[in-house]
Amino acid sequence: MTALHVGLGVALVVFSGAAGLWGAWRWYRVEPSQAFWALLRISQAVVVLTAAQGGVLVLLGRDADGLHLLYGTLPLAVSFIAEQLRLTAAQTVLDARGLEGAAAMRELPDADQRSIVLQIVRREMGVMAASALVVVVLGLRAAGWL
Repeated sequence: MTALHVGLGVALVVFSGAAGLWGAWRWYRVEPSQAFWALLRISQAVVVLTAAQGGVLVLLGRDADGLHLLYGTLPLAVSFIAEQLRLTAAQTVLDARGLEGAAAMRELPDADQRSIVLQIVRREMGVMAASALVVVVLGLRAAGWL
């Protein structure tokens, strides 16, 4: 393994851990957080960079056991699936309230609209924080630390 790959792996665990823990805390407190989304996007970029750099190492003939490759690529899949779940959050909340869509929500009083938007953001944060924590576990496992 190269020092760059190890450094990227550490960054993956640190940024994903920070995003996951901060997001889980803010989810628990029901407080939206721009910092969470920034940390999450940084951690996702590090996931992509780490997987790409690992792919280059494999193409260059570096040995990696199958489990390292599996746990090294699974964070990409976890991030992708989480984004798909995040995209469905708004419709899930609207459906639970019997609303057809955003237009129907706009007909509600302002307080109800704010409540719905907060519920959507909280659901999105929960899904993405959980995915970041899963990425931490996968990263630690890829490194052999778990």
